[in-house]
Amino acid sequence: MEIDRRRVLDALPAMIWIALPDGRAHFVNQRWSAYTGLSLKRARSLGWQAVINPEDLPCLLERWRSILAAGEPGEMEARLRSAAGEYRYFAINCSPVFDDLGRIVEWYAVNVEIEHRKRAEESLRQREVMLAAAEQDFQKALEENERNLHRILGSIPALAWAAKPDGEIEFLNRNFLDYLGITAEEAQGWGWTASVHPDDIAGLTSTLQAILASGRPGEAEARLRRHDGQYRWFLTQPHPHRGDIDNVVKWYGTIVDIDDRKRANESLREKGRNLGLIVNTIPVMVWSARPDGTAEFFNEHYLYYVGLSMGSKDWEPTTELSDYWDLTASVHPDDAAGLNATLQGIFASGRPGEAEARLRRYDGEYRWCLFRANPLHDEAGNIVKWYGTNTDIHDRKRAEEALKRSEAFLAEGQYLAGMGNISWQVGTGEILWSEPLYRIFDFEPGTVITLERIASRVHPEDLDLMGAMLDKAQRGESDFEFQHRIILPDQTVKHLHLIAHLAKNDSGQIEYIGAVLDITQRRRAEEALEKVRSELAYTTRIMSLSALTASIAHEVNQPLSGIVINAGTCLRMLAADPPNVDGARETARRTIRDGNRAAEVIARLRSLFEKKSVTIEPVDLNEAAVEVIALFSGDLQRNRVVLHTHLAGGLPFVGGDRVQLQQVIMNLLRNAADATIPVDDRPRLVVLGTELGEEGDIRLFVRDAGVGLDPHGSERLFEAFYTTKAEGMGIGLSVSRSIIESHGGRLWAEANEGHGATFSFSIHEYVRPDIPVHFSSVISTPVSASINRGFA
Repeated sequence: MEIDRRRVLDALPAMIWIALPDGRAHFVNQRWSAYTGLSLKRARSLGWQAVINPEDLPCLLERWRSILAAGEPGEMEARLRSAAGEYRYFAINCSPVFDDLGRIVEWYAVNVEIEHRKRAEESLRQREVMLAAAEQDFQKALEENERNLHRILGSIPALAWAAKPDGEIEFLNRNFLDYLGITAEEAQGWGWTASVHPDDIAGLTSTLQAILASGRPGEAEARLRRHDGQYRWFLTQPHPHRGDIDNVVKWYGTIVDIDDRKRANESLREKGRNLGLIVNTIPVMVWSARPDGTAEFFNEHYLYYVGLSMGSKDWEPTTELSDYWDLTASVHPDDAAGLNATLQGIFASGRPGEAEARLRRYDGEYRWCLFRANPLHDEAGNIVKWYGTNTDIHDRKRAEEALKRSEAFLAEGQYLAGMGNISWQVGTGEILWSEPLYRIFDFEPGTVITLERIASRVHPEDLDLMGAMLDKAQRGESDFEFQHRIILPDQTVKHLHLIAHLAKNDSGQIEYIGAVLDITQRRRAEEALEKVRSELAYTTRIMSLSALTASIAHEVNQPLSGIVINAGTCLRMLAADPPNVDGARETARRTIRDGNRAAEVIARLRSLFEKKSVTIEPVDLNEAAVEVIALFSGDLQRNRVVLHTHLAGGLPFVGGDRVQLQQVIMNLLRNAADATIPVDDRPRLVVLGTELGEEGDIRLFVRDAGVGLDPHGSERLFEAFYTTKAEGMGIGLSVSRSIIESHGGRLWAEANEGHGATFSFSIHEYVRPDIPVHFSSVISTPVSASINRGFA
């Protein structure tokens, strides 16, 4: 019996070893000895520890002792040295064997190589590091992705959840809610725990509280009640999401059904001691076949994995298994023919072999598995049986696919953002960069990149900036960034933004890893935006002479206040013992600066005396409003004001001065935003819209949900020097009404039925006999998504 058992274990295409109840090894199969180079004699007792990587041995021994103490199946990971001296990662699955009295008589363990999975995970981690280097450039996009996170969690085919830092649930995806049979409101906070088995609630709560307190990922097990009332074991794995200061801002996790695994583990502990039960104890899908390749035996793990009924306790089929089952059963239809051909080739060759195919699990999911086959020979060398194992490599496959997706995502993101990654070895001068940079610099893809080639593209006026950057790198500064221009062979000028971070490679050499972003379009947009801002700034200089005195006082007040404060500070510094001459000198400079500002204000206001006539021209009121919104978006976002637009399509042009009308829109929009700032019990909402008036004129309105109008002061809103703001001058609405009335229009205010107020003005259509009427090209939309994106 012992000889047969050893021959079977030697024939299995897996590294198997057996240990005594106290954990000392007393048998290793031939595949284990062939890999490690240790004979059975050398491996016995504690001799097997010699092939364990010294860095992994302490943790491995500690885990092994805990498994022995628990007396239950367990798994370990460590790097094993091959006979050639190479260390590779293995997963070690251990299971106990009990006698009739329930005592452990032996431990069986299988070593499964996971080096490819580890490498894929490490490669994926390195790719994630590269993605993190470009995170700042994609921050805005990532914020948008954060807002879509709940929608993503709701669509994934898994039970997912999100919780606050204190652990209170704030989101369960639809699959989770449907599984439990509860509503989102019932699940909020700790309400979901009503679905936890009463015997498990205390332990689960304690474990989760410990994970929350540690701020680190963890896992917990408990039974959850399904919508049909059945309790099933689940494994939850909370993972923290950290903010900028490394604090936990949210917890995310998934729930995995482990009820079947629990049941399988309990079943394994109840098995007997014969050879079939020994094979069934090995936590691997094991099978055997006759010399011609027809299936003969599948262990329980295999049968359970594919969902076959066990029948009697020892599963003794009444007919030949090959009559209704073979090695390609439950294999994906697209893989069955290829797997069958490969296995037949292995059986015909008489040599060990392997193949990959997708196997249907008991729950209907197809998962990638590695099929390995090894022949068992008799004393004459004839093949008497084939033994094989199937290993689930689905997670490894998914890791490889995730790596490919991350590479594709990085490449697509770089292309869309007009950016590329760069690596520079300072010591050797070696430069590596991604494909988009070849396109940005107009270099031949794949050619060697040097600092000299890069300098040949840099704008002559920016060469000093590049030299300063190289000096910083030579000094070993941790981070640097700078913007510069390059000139392509066709004389096209591009603006680039470089961000680099100091790192050290595996050999300890200084290396800079960074990203180069093409900001040419952004620069052009900034220049266009600055031009529009200049046009609006000019409007502030076209005040009516009746408001000139108030304007001078308002404009000169700030620099004069600065002069007084700086002068007082300068006196205190000179009166100190000893005098603070350097500080006084700097304060005096600020005093001179504020004096110059006051002089500039007076000179600027003098230009108001230059009387210029208003230029009446056709103006697209929708287009003018959108330009003002773009300029004012930063203030709205800082004050958390949400702007909705209702711009009517097909409106005719109005007749007026475009810059003056935009000044009025800006003033109304600013007043509306200011009115919502004190509001804390409702959204700070502002609505800007246009419509066709009842008399054929064009109306623009700005409606806010702010503090509203004072019923006693609403008639004085448009009077000069009347204001409801603590720091207001009371001239904005007065000047705005003057502008609108000079255009032959009307400006008025109304209180809303609910909160806030609405300010509106109407202007006549622009009509000239020799020019046909044109209509606005802005499409009517309830909410302008392109605008609201910045205020949400």
